[in-house]
Amino acid sequence: MTDAQITVSGDAPARAEADAPGTATRRGRRPAASREAVLAAASHRYLRGRRVDVQAIAAELGIGRTTIYRWFGSRDELIGEVIAAAAAPLLEDARRGARGTGGAALLDTFDRFNRSLAAAPALRQFVENEHEAALRVITSGAGRVQPRMVEMITGLIASEVNAGSYRPPVEISTLGYAIVRLAEAFLFNDAVSGMRGDVERLRDVEAALLGVRPARRRSASKRRG
Repeated sequence: MTDAQITVSGDAPARAEADAPGTATRRGRRPAASREAVLAAASHRYLRGRRVDVQAIAAELGIGRTTIYRWFGSRDELIGEVIAAAAAPLLEDARRGARGTGGAALLDTFDRFNRSLAAAPALRQFVENEHEAALRVITSGAGRVQPRMVEMITGLIASEVNAGSYRPPVEISTLGYAIVRLAEAFLFNDAVSGMRGDVERLRDVEAALLGVRPARRRSASKRRG
């Protein structure tokens, strides 16, 4: 029963019955919050460039912060789940749009994915606003993001190997890990001057790691087409 059904003009007995203790639905009662609801609320904030505030999310959903920490472990891990979930479709889109086969297809996939990450407004703002926390969330091997990225990248490499179209220069799990760590350094770490955000150089180094010759670069307008 919804609030609209309960609140009928001039129907005070109906309202009283609905508000009485022990009834199935109380007027104004929130549905029980879930782990998915917390993740959705955190994603809503992240994608709009707002700080993922655990206390604010708890208050919005009518639950305690300890419940959120029990479900996710920490604020870092909650944000990590949000970022990993947002990155997954970008990688899927990159793979669908990639050209060629074997190592060439992998390089084009990773290049498209890296450019999408570099251009993602929410991710860029998170790195700018909370740089130290962002590096911790994105690059920690004990977090939610890096292991998930390694798993997805390694899976793509394995698919090409299993299809017989690519012969990796090293073991695929090592190659997948190296590709992810390399992208982290170029996209998020500003320790080396002029390297952060340089997706062109990142592409060249990834080509060397994959053992393939990078195809001639197309113009930005042709890439978008």
